[in-house]
Amino acid sequence: MFEPGHVHMTNPVGSFGLPPYNIDGYYEVRTGGKDGPFVHFRMVGQIDGKPFEEEFDMSHDTVFNFASVMGKLAVKHGMPPNNSPVMRNHKDYDAVFEDIRAKLKVAVGGPLSAHDPNRDA
Repeated sequence: MFEPGHVHMTNPVGSFGLPPYNIDGYYEVRTGGKDGPFVHFRMVGQIDGKPFEEEFDMSHDTVFNFASVMGKLAVKHGMPPNNSPVMRNHKDYDAVFEDIRAKLKVAVGGPLSAHDPNRDA
């Protein structure tokens, strides 16, 4: 489930070959980085009954790979490889992507970077 600044992923009964999980991903655009604005992420929750919390930052020109980083962190904490909750909630991650894109556009005051394929959209 998506809301601006937050995505919630859950599989309470461990279906589809995945362990039970309940994960919240929070993010916010921050300014003041040496290379401009960046996005701070925090993942907190549990996978197969084991709690975890991770935080990481991504620069404005690499942040659009956030789903890969979140998937790797989920694997680190017990999610089977190649079964990231990102793939199961793709429409929510599309919404996160668009929310981050809009917030960064405001923070940098215009087009994001040459790496953003939607920068002129």
